Amino acid sequence: MKEIELPPLTEDFTADPVELFFDLAYVFAFSQLVKLLIQEHTWAGVGKAALLFALLWLPWQQLTWAANAVSGNGRTVRALFLIATVVSIPMAGSTRFALEGGGPVFAIALAVIMLIGFRMQTLATSTEINYREAIISWIAPNLVAITVLVIGSFTEGSTRLAFWLGAAAIVLYAMIRAAEGEWLVRPGHFAERHGLIVIIALGEVIVAIGIPVVETLQKGESLAAATVLALLASGAFAGLLWWAYFDRPSPGLEYAASKLDGQAAGQYIRDVYTWAHAPLVAGIILSAAALEKIALHPRDEVELAFRAMLAGGLFMFLIGVTIAVWRAFQAPATERMVGALIIAVIVFLSASLEGLLMLGLVVVVMFVVLVLEHRRIVRLGFERAMESET
Repeated sequence: MKEIELPPLTEDFTADPVELFFDLAYVFAFSQLVKLLIQEHTWAGVGKAALLFALLWLPWQQLTWAANAVSGNGRTVRALFLIATVVSIPMAGSTRFALEGGGPVFAIALAVIMLIGFRMQTLATSTEINYREAIISWIAPNLVAITVLVIGSFTEGSTRLAFWLGAAAIVLYAMIRAAEGEWLVRPGHFAERHGLIVIIALGEVIVAIGIPVVETLQKGESLAAATVLALLASGAFAGLLWWAYFDRPSPGLEYAASKLDGQAAGQYIRDVYTWAHAPLVAGIILSAAALEKIALHPRDEVELAFRAMLAGGLFMFLIGVTIAVWRAFQAPATERMVGALIIAVIVFLSASLEGLLMLGLVVVVMFVVLVLEHRRIVRLGFERAMESET
């Protein structure tokens, strides 16, 4: 196959529609993780969901890095993405049962998507940097990892779990090793792709809280006032998460990346996007499971497991943003961490509170945190402007 001519290294581009099409399977996959968390609301269930999310994160990241190296609007790249999208459907459909009978389908589909991503990356060519050497050093250990993943899918129980944890460890090693090379990095594309996966995760919150509406109307009943209020509170929760990511952090992270090049740029993208965004997105999914439970039974007390999911999911989201911002600017997100602690106290001490009231308190604290953070940043900007004038 003839190699594809790359855009200039300084030229950025937006995500191609075919990349957004590929993401649709992740709406399905994330919904399966939420169902798993609701059905198995134990530490073991959360552990299963965490491992499956980590494995799902691999092919998505692989295709994101590949599309960043080779513009997605080429016919060859689009064809590869379309094939990957078709393969991703059985992968997503078997997610909830991947540690059971659906393991081979899940693992083989995931491996095929990774192979497609490897092929896509090898289409890249450049006389300006030794990109091919870097990508080969990345692909080699990953081939071992997906082999371990597929072999493990034909085992059962703890043996399969050990194989898959081993595969994840190999990929982590490959990520650390790959940072030693130079990579093509187009910050705008990375920022847009990760913003889109955050929106997909937030969309899962909307899907989760919409279930009470469907179930109630299917029974021919009208929506109770408490259910409507719970839906509004859940929507406000999702809206505040959107604000907490897209208002300042997302454009700031992209701007910081635009000032880097070479090896430093690749390491930054790995740390901020590939790594820090993993707990950020996973936290949204974890909180979605708790929100579904609360929206279904807004007047009931919330089980400890779901209260832990709500607080833990929010903490993971905030810690992901905090790590990314610290990596980019060495700036602490003090208000967010204090707010996360306050919310944890509220959630864990609210065993006797109705779910609706508990969620309302969480939303109020989140809103206050974001307002205080905004005022502090504006004040600091004003003080720096005054200092520069003097």
